[in-house]
Amino acid sequence: MKNFLAIEIGGSKLQIFTGDKAANILERRRFTVDATDGGAGIRRQIAAALQEILPELKPAAIGVGFGGPVDGRTGQVCCSHQVAGWHNFALGGWLHELTALPVVVENDSNAAALAEAARGAGHGHNPIFYFNLGSGVGGGLVVDGKIYHGTKPGEAEFGHLRLTRDGVTVEDRCSGWAVDKKIRATLGAAPGGLLARLCGEAPGGESRQLAAALAQHDPAADQILLELAEDLGFTLSHVVHLFHPEIIVLGGGLSLVGEPLREAVEQALGGFVMEAFAPGPRVVLAGLGEDAVPVGALLLAQGLQP
Repeated sequence: MKNFLAIEIGGSKLQIFTGDKAANILERRRFTVDATDGGAGIRRQIAAALQEILPELKPAAIGVGFGGPVDGRTGQVCCSHQVAGWHNFALGGWLHELTALPVVVENDSNAAALAEAARGAGHGHNPIFYFNLGSGVGGGLVVDGKIYHGTKPGEAEFGHLRLTRDGVTVEDRCSGWAVDKKIRATLGAAPGGLLARLCGEAPGGESRQLAAALAQHDPAADQILLELAEDLGFTLSHVVHLFHPEIIVLGGGLSLVGEPLREAVEQALGGFVMEAFAPGPRVVLAGLGEDAVPVGALLLAQGLQP
């Protein structure tokens, strides 16, 4: 039976998956990323893991979902917006030299968009737009079953669309790290509130407590959700007006807030869409959850995506 490898490289996580020819995940390994070690540190982790994995599994090919702009034709990374040490790095060539295997490198949100179109919440819809709310914010567009690529590096850089003329981006306000920062500021103003109690005193990862606070109708959590949804709805209206997707899929770690976030984003989007497109496309939660990127990378490794 042929096995394939999928590698997900993000701003705060590194994951390596084994999958079969149907892109079913068979085994997963997750590693903690220390951003202070930069890209070189992540590459050392990958090399050590592959040294252990390759002799046992003998995969046929490797697919990579990378958290930043890449040139999918050459496998070269443009940069990472979260971790230093990736600028113009030939990731595909490096992995091929390390393993002697065929390698395809794609932006992580593009890989996730492909997976959601083929196997997830976007299946049966066309076009689909996927946006990822993780450490950063990314996007991917799939038309007629294929990832849309513009001029290289050609990603749908949803997170870098500007919300203001002075340069504030969607990522500045809507990424996991941005929401963590917003929650910390809120806690300073309301240290006795429910959200403050849930987050405790250790800084970092505050957005993981947002769902529990929303379930109990905490006013601070409700306000953060409203602001987040308004920013996303406004930005998605530009996606709708430009590409008119049939469905919009919400993924990434922040999507685990679930239905409250999905409903709030869909409602906000409706308020920014022109009358001819009203009420706008459905907004749905990713069907594959946090497995969207590796499933997409497995599909790419099999050569299902030119």
